[in-house]
Amino acid sequence: MSSRLTNLEGRTALITGASSGIGAACARALAAHRVRLLIVARRAERLAELATELGELGAPAVHLVQLDVRERDATLAALAGLPPEWRAVDILINNAGLGRGLDKLHQGDPREWDELIDTNVKGLLYVTRALLPGMVERQRGHVVNLGSVASRHSYPGGNIYCATKAAVRMLGECLKQDLLGSPVRVTTIEPGMVETEFSVVRFRGDSERAHKVYQGMTPMTADDVADAVLFCLTRPAHVNISEIVMLATDQAAAATVYRRT
Repeated sequence: MSSRLTNLEGRTALITGASSGIGAACARALAAHRVRLLIVARRAERLAELATELGELGAPAVHLVQLDVRERDATLAALAGLPPEWRAVDILINNAGLGRGLDKLHQGDPREWDELIDTNVKGLLYVTRALLPGMVERQRGHVVNLGSVASRHSYPGGNIYCATKAAVRMLGECLKQDLLGSPVRVTTIEPGMVETEFSVVRFRGDSERAHKVYQGMTPMTADDVADAVLFCLTRPAHVNISEIVMLATDQAAAATVYRRT
């Protein structure tokens, strides 16, 4: 292995939406590389359980932040008020996000639109705005945004969700322009079908309907996505993986899936 690869040991990472799924998988992957972990989510009990596990996996320190990234003032205050030893964040993984329903636009619920935009786009902006100035000042950092293949491929009923993920993709592109000349790196990871709580949340707890999303095919796992994130973080400092688009082998596009009978 090249000695030029970035050694993550002792660095500090903040992960939003860390209580389950891809966020928790990223935390576990980084813990094994002895990264100090700031785990952020709404569900405090799950964060506490995860923190114990991360310590056992090798994380030298773990700090919990119960937070809903949709709440701008609370988010900015919480991140500004981090203990001094946790303020120098080296890695930001903007993972918090969700989908809601599959309604046609003219039949959709504007309250769900607000929830999608406030979480998937504005929450990402609030957290990035709070932490990025420190990265620029210290001349070290890496921002990883979890997008979706839905940023590239539309699908029936995906209207607002697809639009929010297209925004995430373009924000990453713009952020690279803003940071040009600094060593701070920006990566967008765009997965296709990953079996997590995503579909259960999308269908508001209807686990039977959520299960059918992955029926007859083999989806990716949260660990698969965490592996891709880890790959990007460990590249040599002069290399920035701009985007990774990753699909299950049974998937060719957002709505093109091979299913076995």
